[in-house]
Amino acid sequence: MNPRSAQRLARLADALARGGRLRLAEAAALCEVSEMTIRRDLAAGDGQLVLMGGHLMRADDPRQAPVYDLATEQDRQARAKYRLCERASEFVEEGDTLFIDCGTTLVPLVGLLAGRREITVVTYALNVANAVSALPEVRLVLLGGLYHASSHSFDDEGVHEAVQRLGINRAFLSAAGVHRHKGISCFHFHEVAAKRAAIAAAGERILVADETKLGVIRPARFADLAEVDVVITDGQAGRDLQCARRAADGAPRILLAGER
Repeated sequence: MNPRSAQRLARLADALARGGRLRLAEAAALCEVSEMTIRRDLAAGDGQLVLMGGHLMRADDPRQAPVYDLATEQDRQARAKYRLCERASEFVEEGDTLFIDCGTTLVPLVGLLAGRREITVVTYALNVANAVSALPEVRLVLLGGLYHASSHSFDDEGVHEAVQRLGINRAFLSAAGVHRHKGISCFHFHEVAAKRAAIAAAGERILVADETKLGVIRPARFADLAEVDVVITDGQAGRDLQCARRAADGAPRILLAGER
């Protein structure tokens, strides 16, 4: 991190020392830089400050517990999610068994499977399962358990063993937060076991996350960035992550939607 970035983060940390939060625009005005510069500073930082819902806050402030609502997320970044899934669909091969994660980001991927031959989809998400059920040529494996309406997903203590019994070619993963140093995270702790099981079992791990998820930390951390093989993202924050990873050793590859 360059000295100016460190100074800006220190200034913002001081402003948030007593709790509360700042709008991204307010943080940018306080530091006399653009909002994108603040995003870049956060991505390069140590994770003490996080961006949640357009607000900057301390990661350790218990009063800032985020709330995820699937119905609200359904239409958010809809066009971006479709473009991301178009790029993700290029990885699918005939005969694949695919793990498709919960949330709304990967739902467009299901529609892009129409007409593919001998595809099996493994999921623990009811909305994904419903979309797959409309494709008679795609076989569905639904991992059951206790249903969580907040994320339209199921949770079962035996999910690791259930996934290990399957041969999964590719795991398509979603996340609510992707941070270069603090890893990949989501809102709900009940999702972690299924995500971890898919990461362990799959031949290839592909994370799909739009640029609003980059530089963000959510409560339930489920992986290091290096535990996935590919990240498909977009926007300037995606380009920044791509440049940063080019200078680093090892996985993942960063691919941008709409670019080759």
